[in-house]
Amino acid sequence: MKNKEIKVLMASAEISPFAKVGGLADVVGSLPPAMKKIGVDVRLIMPKYGSIDDKKYSLERIYKNIKVPSATNIQTIDIYLGHLPNTDIPVYFIDNKKYFSKKEVYWGNNAERFSFFCLSVIYALSELEFKPDIIHAHDFHSALITNLVKLSTYVYSKSAKTLYTIHNLNYQGKSEPKVLKNANLSISSMESLSKDAKDGDINLMVQGIFNCDLLNTVSPTYAQEITKKEQGGGLHRVIGKNKDKLSGILNGLDTEAFNPATDKDIVKKYSLSNLEGKTKNKLALQKEMNLEVNKDIPLVAMVSRLAWQKGLELIEDNLINNLDMQVVILGTGEKKYEDYLQKLAKKYPEKLAVKIMFSSAMAQRIYAGSDFFLMPSRFEPCGLGQMIAMRYSSLPIVRATGGLKDTVDSSVGFMFKKFSARAFYLAVKRAIDVYYDEPKKFKKMQIKAMKKDFSWDNSAKKYLKLYKNLLK
Repeated sequence: MKNKEIKVLMASAEISPFAKVGGLADVVGSLPPAMKKIGVDVRLIMPKYGSIDDKKYSLERIYKNIKVPSATNIQTIDIYLGHLPNTDIPVYFIDNKKYFSKKEVYWGNNAERFSFFCLSVIYALSELEFKPDIIHAHDFHSALITNLVKLSTYVYSKSAKTLYTIHNLNYQGKSEPKVLKNANLSISSMESLSKDAKDGDINLMVQGIFNCDLLNTVSPTYAQEITKKEQGGGLHRVIGKNKDKLSGILNGLDTEAFNPATDKDIVKKYSLSNLEGKTKNKLALQKEMNLEVNKDIPLVAMVSRLAWQKGLELIEDNLINNLDMQVVILGTGEKKYEDYLQKLAKKYPEKLAVKIMFSSAMAQRIYAGSDFFLMPSRFEPCGLGQMIAMRYSSLPIVRATGGLKDTVDSSVGFMFKKFSARAFYLAVKRAIDVYYDEPKKFKKMQIKAMKKDFSWDNSAKKYLKLYKNLLK
């Protein structure tokens, strides 16, 4: 089968720039153009949340009052058509007032809401008269599509193959079995559902894993880790039973959006041939963060969700107080981590600046102005922060897990294995020592980091191979 003949529908709860909570949106918003470039007919489908601006994205309502009969009641949906910005890639939006009219992406019973979304996708295909060869479902929100395709008698969905991508095993969509009614399913509809319901709940991600034709996750190392108890999120046995269809493909990066040579949000544009421009960004960042403005002090940064996964408790007094460096942290999340970091910043105002907020423009300035970038994660399916940091010649200091292990080596960054404050401290100390004692090595590492290719082109070819395997 030629590439141009492969028709793919990607289903996701988040797609950048329309609605974004985490990295899922970035991936589903940036992979399709790379797939299109190599000849795949790719289209996307997502819920139409109240926060999505029709005028801004030139959305057009193309179908109205389509009946979607579930086991609970008959809901209606409207279908809107838009396109990924600066492309001709269609994006279909499912509009339903009961489940998707709020501005928030996630609220209430998400398993119930997204079960309805999965059923709506099947009905939408018939209205659109689009018959995909492959439905590519992302995370628990679209997992039940794999069940529905297996059971479908509709001409536009019954023969589709399914690829199910796990972006983060931590969010599985567990709920009471009655939510299945929203997808016109019951525990007796399939063996996988009846087995799943024996413990009193339904796990939507489990359904995706069992019923998809092929399964993948967002880095080769994470694909290995989730088969083991420590990183398996309670699903290691389920994944183990399905490991023959499991693979790992590293996420790519939107290299046009993250480019210090063209970035409008940074103080001074720079490139491999003009690294001096980075110093101006550093001095401006120090000033913005009320830190001593001094180009000779190493500036260490972190841009992150403030969550248990991210290893924030490894940032201790000992690290801040005893190493000759400045630290900038940007992010929002769990209150206990916000409070912890703010308390630490008050204790060391001359060394640590913490911004409990999120601003993409400020994030860009931090990438551009920092010398090092921290990611001491407990687990990291792929991670984009370390890739963006390297793009901006900020050397990552990371724990050897998931995609961090797959993207960072000793030529471009610093790694530690054991999840402990001591191991993290020593890794940061190694980085600071190189900065002060081996400036030529530091600059060589910066240049090598900037030369790394994290574009979607490589990953797109691997996805194409999966697609072709599905259609053999």
